[in-house]
Amino acid sequence: MYNVTITKKAERSAKTMPRAVQNKLKALLQSLKASGPIQPLFWHYSKLGDNRYHCHIALNWVACWTCENGSINIEVYYVGSREKAPY
Repeated sequence: MYNVTITKKAERSAKTMPRAVQNKLKALLQSLKASGPIQPLFWHYSKLGDNRYHCHIALNWVACWTCENGSINIEVYYVGSREKAPY
């Protein structure tokens, strides 16, 4: 089991998303907690670089997270539109 945290900025952004997308984000967070940072079953999942990952939670919405090698701590640092995603 992994420890998943979400930054305050990402949390604020998540509150502006449609309810259906918020539910998909909750599913992603539960999956991260249960099985770790590698989530190939989520839409457009990819590794962004060293210890950084992302996936689309809806057509125009993405989530980005980081997990240090060997760590059980995952930080979701971005949730928002794909146009403004930090990658």
